[in-house]
Amino acid sequence: MRENKMGTMPVGRLILSMSWPAMVSMMIQALYNVVDSFFVSRIGTEALAAVTYAFPFQFMMISVAVGTGVGINSLISRRLGAKAFGEADQAASHGYILSFFSWIPFLIIGLFLSGPLMNLMTDTPYIIESGKQYMMLIMIGSLMVFIQVSTEKILQATGNMIVPMICGTVGGVSNMILDPIMIFGLGPFPKMGVMGAAVATLCGQFISLCIGQYVLFRRKHQVKVKLKGLKWDGAIVKDIYAVGAPAIIMQGIGSILQFCMNMILGGFTETAVAVMGIYGRLQSFIFMPVFGLNQGVLPIMGYNYGAKNRKRLMETFKKGFGLAFCLMLIGVIVFQLFPHQLISLFNSGGNEEMFQIGVPAFRAISLCFLPASFGIMSSSIFQATGHGFLSLWGSLIRQLIGIIPMAFIFARFFGLQMVWYSFPLAEIIGTAYFIIVLRYMYKKEYKRLGIAPDEPF
Repeated sequence: MRENKMGTMPVGRLILSMSWPAMVSMMIQALYNVVDSFFVSRIGTEALAAVTYAFPFQFMMISVAVGTGVGINSLISRRLGAKAFGEADQAASHGYILSFFSWIPFLIIGLFLSGPLMNLMTDTPYIIESGKQYMMLIMIGSLMVFIQVSTEKILQATGNMIVPMICGTVGGVSNMILDPIMIFGLGPFPKMGVMGAAVATLCGQFISLCIGQYVLFRRKHQVKVKLKGLKWDGAIVKDIYAVGAPAIIMQGIGSILQFCMNMILGGFTETAVAVMGIYGRLQSFIFMPVFGLNQGVLPIMGYNYGAKNRKRLMETFKKGFGLAFCLMLIGVIVFQLFPHQLISLFNSGGNEEMFQIGVPAFRAISLCFLPASFGIMSSSIFQATGHGFLSLWGSLIRQLIGIIPMAFIFARFFGLQMVWYSFPLAEIIGTAYFIIVLRYMYKKEYKRLGIAPDEPF
């Protein structure tokens, strides 16, 4: 019988030990996103707008990869908690194979739909051509993302957070180093502009992929990926997507949100679209550490749910939420006090319109950070315990039912300044949903963990 620290180590210390590597990795990713946008913005506002228009489709790709990975992680950790080690190996093997199937739709988008999609969003020739090139390269090369994310989630499910951190850090740093070289044509490399940012991203992903595959197949772990002689089991795939499909949709909603917001904001000015792109990069410095924390607590909650340990499950949720709230509070303070300085990083030409739009936008949107911390942690416990659709409904309420309709109404009747307030208002609605559903799930299911059916609470 293989013991696991997720069932024995004190919860507070366990959360920190499991979360800090993921938080470091996610911060590197956030930094790379900002550096990427920083160098693209040096080309011009239209170049930044081109990348921003392409971002929803890139985010959709990441959503499928991460959502599937969440399903893999949840299933493996629950099986390990229940001491079903053979089933954990099967879950890991099936999850790895699913990476290749997930890539095919995005290969098609990259090859055939990049141009038509950019034409749908803007009529500026430079933005269309640059965005098309960027999107095509990112989509075609996305196989590396799918394989690497599955690899990282498999390792994280066993409690190994160090290797995913190394992969993410090395890949992100490589990307940042290559960005100016590829974009501006330093040394022997030609000047590629916006396309250079995509090439740098793919190079970083390749380096990260190589490290992850070496560790997964050459080192010993609590689970084994067995591709040779694997018998395909539809029940395992169903179990993965019971959590993974809602997670994909939940994260994919973000790309739909970004697409709709680009359309709404583009009706005012391209600068508003660029401001939204800048905000998206900068807010990741706040959200990425929280998502890293989420990566740390999800396997802990899944393991202890599988082990029917209610005390450790709920203690992980409470302490995870406390840490998430503190991180978000820091974010609110920074965005409220220093919006002008943050925007200046991407406004090399001193575009006054960008400050006029961006400063009130940053202050308004950042009000959503605090309630978002509760929603993120509530989604984690639902995913960890196999109830992914509960998380999905929360995202639908916050984004499709909340932000997009309110943004459209505010834009139509009250102007651009009010559009930004759709974010915090929708987050408050989402928080109310999560409070109600979490109370219901605790009474219905979590409270009974470890108690015999005929035993009173």
